[in-house]
Amino acid sequence: MNIEEALVILDTFLEHSLSDVQEIIFRQAWEGKTYPDIAESCGYDANYIKDVGSKLWKLISQAFGEEVTKSNFRSVLRRRSLQQALPTQNSLLSEKLQPMPAVLRQSQPISRAKDAISGSSLVIEKQDERKTLDLNPDFLEIPGGSVPLNSFFYIERPPIEERTYTEINKPGSLIRIKAPSKMGKTSLMHRILTHAKQTGVHTVQIGLQRADSQVFTSLEKFLRWFCANVSRQLNLEIRLDDYWDEDIGSKVSCTLYLQEYLLEKIDAPVVLALDEVNRIFEYPEISRDFLPLLRSWYEDASELEIWRKLRLIVVHATEAYIPLDINQSPFNVGLPIKLPEFSLEQMQELAVRHGLDWAKSETGLQKLAPLLAMIGGHPYLVRLALYNLGHQTVTLEQLLKEAPTIAGIYSNYLRHHLANLQEHPELAIALKRVVTSPTSVQLEAIAAYKLESMGLVKLEGNQAMPSCELYQLYFREQLT
Repeated sequence: MNIEEALVILDTFLEHSLSDVQEIIFRQAWEGKTYPDIAESCGYDANYIKDVGSKLWKLISQAFGEEVTKSNFRSVLRRRSLQQALPTQNSLLSEKLQPMPAVLRQSQPISRAKDAISGSSLVIEKQDERKTLDLNPDFLEIPGGSVPLNSFFYIERPPIEERTYTEINKPGSLIRIKAPSKMGKTSLMHRILTHAKQTGVHTVQIGLQRADSQVFTSLEKFLRWFCANVSRQLNLEIRLDDYWDEDIGSKVSCTLYLQEYLLEKIDAPVVLALDEVNRIFEYPEISRDFLPLLRSWYEDASELEIWRKLRLIVVHATEAYIPLDINQSPFNVGLPIKLPEFSLEQMQELAVRHGLDWAKSETGLQKLAPLLAMIGGHPYLVRLALYNLGHQTVTLEQLLKEAPTIAGIYSNYLRHHLANLQEHPELAIALKRVVTSPTSVQLEAIAAYKLESMGLVKLEGNQAMPSCELYQLYFREQLT
């Protein structure tokens, strides 16, 4: 979607057209510019622009019936473009495309009117696509892996997206995204990177799951692999040998390579995203040096201007237990983001996007409540259920009945957890106590922490209880 298409969609919802100043703010915010940048470019006072901008987002929020901010308005409009339009909206859109009286047309650029006409076909196209989606299950996305950037099935979890978009704009920032597997960590990371690109910074993504096993045989090999990857993604010549010196060690060599070469060479800040960081937890000799190194770069930004050009995103699954001194770990600095489960309302929104008309309204919420109780709001479990319901391969009643069994749609997912527990008998024993007890159970601190990190239990104070009925029913059967 481009800016003209977004303005067409906005026109279908707003009672009055945007003023000249509002449109300037909307257009430049779409490009990722800050309020001071907008003020400087158009000759207005920065406080005035900020005030008009704040009122603009409130106006759009009222029109859409949901919270719209400078950080999330693109995704809201993208989602609206895909939703099925009500007849009144179609009528309003047609009305917007009719020739306007000359007096009203004076406040609208001629190019805007032309773009509105050409953009309208895209809006109607998207609306038709949404109608087709309701009828054709083949358009549903198979759950698994990162949710594509243009996916109709990505559900935002306010205020997380807005907080991360704001944070990544800050020089020298660090964002830590943590959650059990399949909770949407990488999907969020991709959206932060996309937002960052729109502001004109460089972006680098390092997926540790793509590294060969031999990369982890020594700290030096790992850091050279890391630096080489960053260089390539920045389209810079790899000059490791010019900066590597075994006398000063690989950590200092790596730091100098970034500080004196990469950060000096680039013409804009860089957002460096590290995905699947939990993989290096398997190699303590690397993790106990690399993770504090990340922390040192973040702390250097408070003293050295050059390090303010580096912004970090660290993504890791919480299943991995981190045997690090808490004061040396990078996981107690920066902005921590712990992804929550979906609420019942978010589950309902996703169900409707899967074409499940029965999920609409208050009655729909009541029908979905047993599903939320069974699987919690775990995004992958929710999407897997809705995908199967959308394909009509199973009824909701049948899904709920079979969910905790080996015949259910979650059998592979549950077996993965069971295999992990079998490798750690002390955790299996602790979880058995939880799932077989009619009330919450007090567990030994480390066991409680690990089971919570796996997403299998929830803690209230020192008391543990199953995260959802699915785990309670399945593991009560499998662990006895």
